[in-house]
Amino acid sequence: MEIKKAKGIIESILFAAGREVKINELMSALEASSEEIITIIENIKQDYAEENRGLQIINVEEGYQLCTKQEYYEYLYPILDKRNKPNLSQAALETLAIIAYNPRITRAEIETIRGVNSDGTIYKLLDYNLIEETGKLDAPGRPGTYGVTSEFLRVFGFGNLNELPDLPRYKVDENQQIVIDEIIEEKKTEENEQANKENVAQEVQEKLGIQEISKNQKEQEDPMPEREEESEQK
Repeated sequence: MEIKKAKGIIESILFAAGREVKINELMSALEASSEEIITIIENIKQDYAEENRGLQIINVEEGYQLCTKQEYYEYLYPILDKRNKPNLSQAALETLAIIAYNPRITRAEIETIRGVNSDGTIYKLLDYNLIEETGKLDAPGRPGTYGVTSEFLRVFGFGNLNELPDLPRYKVDENQQIVIDEIIEEKKTEENEQANKENVAQEVQEKLGIQEISKNQKEQEDPMPEREEESEQK
C-alpha cells in the first residue's frame, strides 16, 4: 500500500474513533507491521507540524489519538458545550493524583491518605471516565481497586504513567506506587503529636482556670485597695 493512502486511512480511523486506537487495531486494519504503522504515524505528525495544522496525534499508552492542539483551546472553548466539560474540585484533583501515583489502590487506602470519606469524589471521577475499576484484591472482603484511564492520560497530556512527575513528599516504590504503610505511619505520628499538644493545652487551661479563680477570689476577699484608689482619683 502506498504511503499516501496509508496515511489517509490512519487519519480517518483516528478521527472517526474519537478515542485512543491501539496499534494492534491499526495493524489489523492496514495489514501492516507495528514498525510500518509507527513510520506512517510519524510521517503524519511531521505533516501536521510543517503545515501548522490545528490537529495533532498523541501517544496514549500503546495507541494513538487524534486531538486538537492545546494552543487553540481558547478559540474552541466558547463554541464547545461547557456542560460536557468536567470541572474538578480540589478534592477530586487530590483523589485523582493519589490514584494516578498508586495504581490498584483501594477506596479504604484512598480515604486513609486523604483522611476523609471519598465515595462521592470517586463516583464523580468514574463518571468523568478519568478512573476505572482495575480489579479486586485477594484480601478479606475482596475490596475493589482503582486506576486512571487512557482518558486521564489524554486530558493531562501524558503518554503513560512513567511520565508523571516525581512526588516531592511521599516515597514511591519501583512500580511508581506510594508506600501506603509509611503514609499511615506518618499520619499516626501526626495524630499523636496533635493529641500531645491538646493534652498540654488542656493542662495549661486547667492551670489558668485555677489561677483565674484564685484571682477572682482574692479580688472578692480584698476589694478595698481598688476603692481606695478610686477615692484618691476623686
